[in-house]
Amino acid sequence: MGKVRILLADDHTILREGIKVLLNRERDMEIVAEAEDGAQALEKVRTAKPDVVVMDISMPKIGGLEVTREITETFPDVKVVILTMHDNEEYLVQALKSGAKGYVLKEAAATDLAEAIRAVVRGDAYLYPAVARKLVDDYVNRVRTIKTASESLTPREREVLKLVAEGHTNKEIADYLGISVKTVENHRANLMRKLDLHDRTELARYAIKIGLVEA
Repeated sequence: MGKVRILLADDHTILREGIKVLLNRERDMEIVAEAEDGAQALEKVRTAKPDVVVMDISMPKIGGLEVTREITETFPDVKVVILTMHDNEEYLVQALKSGAKGYVLKEAAATDLAEAIRAVVRGDAYLYPAVARKLVDDYVNRVRTIKTASESLTPREREVLKLVAEGHTNKEIADYLGISVKTVENHRANLMRKLDLHDRTELARYAIKIGLVEA
């Protein structure tokens, strides 16, 4: 196989030069183009046809995340690795939503960038370990919160939640359970308060999430 063709997109010349030195040491990689703003990055993707774009988030003219979204939609074979100073879960989530396959901190470029590029070329994803750990921790905390909230529901509230999620009206639920419509309304109000949910749709999604009903 030939070398991995790389486009560097960053508005700081000194940083681009440093990354070029770093990646030119790798025998399986070559820098085929550079861009100093988002618009230029899009144009260089069209003309240079790289395999991987190493993209900064903070880019002039067009932001790095918007450029990433455009690249992944228009050139689905081109992989984007975000190289950024932002050690922040929100930026990571936005980068993944934009279609990026890798997320590396600039401070770790010397040890992680080449590995990230090889990973995305293989079809894998690469997340800087510390940031990935934050994402996993957040997911675990959300799951724990959902489980705790679910355990706080009474058997009757779970029955009402299931029926609401299945699309039944308050009247139908009242008739089915042999209780008054007012009681059903009280149960729904208690469910929304306990679960911090605000409408029927959110209740249905929650019921699916905890396996009470099927999607």
